[in-house]
Amino acid sequence: MILRLVLGLAMTAAAFALAGRRVWTLYRIARTGQPAEPERTRGLGPRLRAIATEVLGQRKLLTWSVPGLAHFAVFWGFIILGATIVEGYGALFDRDFHIPLIGTQAWLGFAEDLFVVAVLAGLAVFAAIRLRHRPASDGRRSRFFGSHLGAAWLVLFMIFNVMWTLLLFRGAQVNTGTFPYDEGAFASEAAGRLLAPLGPGTNEVLETVGVLLSLGVVLGFLVIVVHSKHLHIGLAPLNVLFSRRPRALGPLLPVHSGGAPVDFEDPGEDDRIGRGAVEDFTWKGLLDFGTCTECGRCQSQCPAWHTDKPLNPKLVIMGLRDHALAKAPYLLAGSEEARAALPRDVLAEAARPLVGTAEDGGVIDPDVLWSCVTCGACVEQCPVDIEHVDHIVDMRRHQVLIESSFPKEANVLLRNLERAGDPWGRGAKARLEWTAGLPFPVRVLEGERLPDDVEYLFWVGCAGALDENAKRTTRAVAELLHTADVSFMVLGGGETCTGDAARRLGQELLFTELGKRNVETLDAAGAKKIVVTCAHCFNTIANEYPQLGGHYEVVHHTQLLSRLVAEGRLRPAHPVDAAVTYHDPCYLGRHNRVFSPPRDLIGAVPGVTFTEMERSRETSFCCGAGGGRMWLEERIGTRINEARTDQALGTGAEVVAAACPFCIAMLTDGVAARKQQGQAGEQVRVADVSDLLLRSVRGPQADA
Repeated sequence: MILRLVLGLAMTAAAFALAGRRVWTLYRIARTGQPAEPERTRGLGPRLRAIATEVLGQRKLLTWSVPGLAHFAVFWGFIILGATIVEGYGALFDRDFHIPLIGTQAWLGFAEDLFVVAVLAGLAVFAAIRLRHRPASDGRRSRFFGSHLGAAWLVLFMIFNVMWTLLLFRGAQVNTGTFPYDEGAFASEAAGRLLAPLGPGTNEVLETVGVLLSLGVVLGFLVIVVHSKHLHIGLAPLNVLFSRRPRALGPLLPVHSGGAPVDFEDPGEDDRIGRGAVEDFTWKGLLDFGTCTECGRCQSQCPAWHTDKPLNPKLVIMGLRDHALAKAPYLLAGSEEARAALPRDVLAEAARPLVGTAEDGGVIDPDVLWSCVTCGACVEQCPVDIEHVDHIVDMRRHQVLIESSFPKEANVLLRNLERAGDPWGRGAKARLEWTAGLPFPVRVLEGERLPDDVEYLFWVGCAGALDENAKRTTRAVAELLHTADVSFMVLGGGETCTGDAARRLGQELLFTELGKRNVETLDAAGAKKIVVTCAHCFNTIANEYPQLGGHYEVVHHTQLLSRLVAEGRLRPAHPVDAAVTYHDPCYLGRHNRVFSPPRDLIGAVPGVTFTEMERSRETSFCCGAGGGRMWLEERIGTRINEARTDQALGTGAEVVAAACPFCIAMLTDGVAARKQQGQAGEQVRVADVSDLLLRSVRGPQADA
């Protein structure tokens, strides 16, 4: 007893010393980051609910049923089997130890053994998944591409060791008469039957060996965890707790420095604009990097990666994490003299630019940074709430605002926005061209406030006013609102671009200028209720203009039209005989959770045969226009819009419906390309859902 007590406590002290030293180093690294936004620690209720659903309930993991169930079993196995660790340490002091009150009850013994079996089953599933999707056989398609597979296999092996050593200890206890449970512990009893022929003396030795092995493996596992990517076991609950609520989608955060938004009208001398070095990230950003599980779910959903772009959201996070750890001695050095004495490899790591080509030694290649469409698929899938899009945009902000380094095509867009207030440079005079030919006059607000009889301000948007395809949607929505006797007005030349593309390209200063101008216009007009047809305008006005003082009730046209149909104010009576599929715009669906209204409208149109694409709703595949990519050339890999078009055509659809002018433009180009290649019939077309509804409400004359 004395020997195993001494050995057990010695192992514990050594393991805690090694693990504690590592944890202290990681804590110090986190403290080198900037303060996080104050909102991170507000709203405790929703944050605790997130812990309950995402950590304890494993909600995101369970969306992938087989690996999700396996992870659920292993996660809860370690929670329940925490009782066996208590029992093991108790047995160091007293061979007959049991947990007070519940330690001899059959249900606890059964639960412990049930989860031993469940964990072993989970390990078998994990091993099969990793063998099936190993990069050697699956290449870039493997979600484990670029992950540290050796460490993953080591951890699986260590978990297996925890289980078999536990059964060895408990089986020997059964035979020596020191086992706390008379019944229920079926797996331990089976292990006892296997060990029984060895005799009492051998089982007494195996009991001591088993408890020391069991505790030793757990302690070794602890040391491995804090030195590997499985650090997420401890960090994931913290990362979920401090993540953006309800999700890191929808609005971007303003540029923060020192934990406060930067005032671009009067910036401070010490303000850090964007992220130009790893220490410019907040402690929450560094926590994100350390929490990555390398599971590759983000990678498996990324449209850029699927079309052979260099962007891999998982590898971005891993690269930033590895850089932070390698640069840590430099960041933690107490003085310039201490830094100068550091090894060459550390100094070389400290000198690396955060964004730069391989020749420059950059951590993140510019092609990686500018391939992102900010669709949010990575954030949606991440089981530990890493905020990939925020980090990518923050790095873009530094490149644009400080380094003046960005794709040359973006310069044309930004110049047009600054000069004319729209991406095409057409100016205010062209913003009412879409009204030509309508069978009724469109009321235009010119300098005054909205009259009392006007229910909605119709925000037309740049595309809705200036793009030929989008004009069709604008006219359709206007006709439907007029038919439903909904009073509305437009701003005409008083509109200017919301600034969405500028913000997501990193030009926060221009976004702020455009946004403040629009907020002033909307406030002067007394706008309260706004209807928009563009998913990007919808997201910006509803979610980001409150950061600039603009608070409005914003509805997407599909939401309003769906309500009008439900109320009987619009009656889709004429059949539209067509096979239809629907593409979820990222900034309407995934970012803002508007999934049902567009589908309700399609379902209300008689004659339509609707087929859902495999990638839909939360897992929708981007059209390729987001993140400012609408205005940039796509020179690397295959075109994202054509990949999405292929998915739509695979449903056999004659009409590919969408609910955003950006998506319609990209999918129209994709369908045209496939028609030219003979891969799509001439009858296939792309249309907004409002176009389908208008055809059904108005009949054949709607095509006129």
